[in-house]
Amino acid sequence: MHRGRNGRSTESRYGEGIRNPRARQRALVIAVAPEEPDLSELRELLRTAGVAVAGELVQRRAQPDPDRYFGKGKLTELKRAIAGSDANLVAVDDELLPRQERNLEDAVGVPVIDRTAIILDIFADHAVSAEGNLQVELAQLEYNLARMRGLWTHLERLGGGIGTRGPGETQIETDRRLARDRIAALRRRLERTRETRSTMRQERERAHLPTVALAGYTNAGKSTLLNTLTGAEAGVEDRLFHTLDPMTRSFEIAGRSYLATDTVGFIRKLPHQLVDAFAATLEETLRADLIVHVVDASAPEDELLEMVDAVEEVLAEIGADGKPRLLALNKVDLLDPERRRELSFRHQSAVQVSAATGEGLEELHSAIEARFLSTLRPMELLVPYRDGGSLSELHDVAGEMERSDTAAGVRVRARVPAGLAQRFERFEVNGDSPDGDSPETSE
Repeated sequence: MHRGRNGRSTESRYGEGIRNPRARQRALVIAVAPEEPDLSELRELLRTAGVAVAGELVQRRAQPDPDRYFGKGKLTELKRAIAGSDANLVAVDDELLPRQERNLEDAVGVPVIDRTAIILDIFADHAVSAEGNLQVELAQLEYNLARMRGLWTHLERLGGGIGTRGPGETQIETDRRLARDRIAALRRRLERTRETRSTMRQERERAHLPTVALAGYTNAGKSTLLNTLTGAEAGVEDRLFHTLDPMTRSFEIAGRSYLATDTVGFIRKLPHQLVDAFAATLEETLRADLIVHVVDASAPEDELLEMVDAVEEVLAEIGADGKPRLLALNKVDLLDPERRRELSFRHQSAVQVSAATGEGLEELHSAIEARFLSTLRPMELLVPYRDGGSLSELHDVAGEMERSDTAAGVRVRARVPAGLAQRFERFEVNGDSPDGDSPETSE
């Protein structure tokens, strides 16, 4: 349970995590916040990582302590809580500074992991493709680079001042240099992967198919929706960050082919290392004609809004905030009629759908088609007979169109995707021109 913005206690969509006193790793969950935080998401992250939850402790303050995260008085309470819960790990619901992590470990005597480390561990476990593994390794190296000093405390310099550099400092510098070299190599390999992906994207663009990116909070049901839309067989599991690699499949609406791409899920406080490392994957969202923002409608309204805001923040961070949107409220099969009516009132432009049952799929099709058709540019063209290839291409991109044969060529009225309209501007004519007149631009 957690208290929402309306003052009511609501059930979190996440459970309590794993409660197993015999588990190998038992974490005490901690957080610093000015108000009571909801730690259910951190518990779910730990569950996904296979870590049991031994308990939780929160300190109410405006900002974490810059040196130890918790204040000195709260550290004493934390040590008692660790002993009382038999925890062997402390999990923090924030990204710690290296000195905070080091000092907190020294104070409590057990390993400390922050939110970013947990997410990186999950990504490392779920990465399947070569590109996914490269992206995860890059994110891990960048995260650990600033924390390498703590790995070599047994080799710290014995003296102080110029000329007293010891073996520890040399080892640290060596490790950092090797890490930076590896980061540079990974970036080069990912850039080559980006070029390959760009070539594949260009092939798709030549096919003139409108593209739809499924974006949303992790575990919102994007992969299930992709399967329902396209008949794909993307793996689906009830765990966070199950999908790391984008999958693109085709589907049809009213005879027109579309491409749908499932992308990596977002999350509150998504580490910047992951946003940077998965730039190539997220670029699929940036290139799409339409972003279908998939939301778990079974979440309480406060959580739903927080998830929407978290996704919008990441989309803005990668430069996709100006892209056309369609909000898809998924998992409505889990809701009662009253909640559905409430969602219809609160999110009037959204589509209610169930990826699991197929309910609302026709409405989603209609909404996608309407969003796409609204981006089409009406054009009146006169295409010379010698440009049959352009006429064939126009058929592909415009779908239905009106045409009539004239002495100078084929007169066409069509609605063309705005991004492709410039290809046909040389054939464009004034609507009042007589049929037999050939525009100067066609010469």
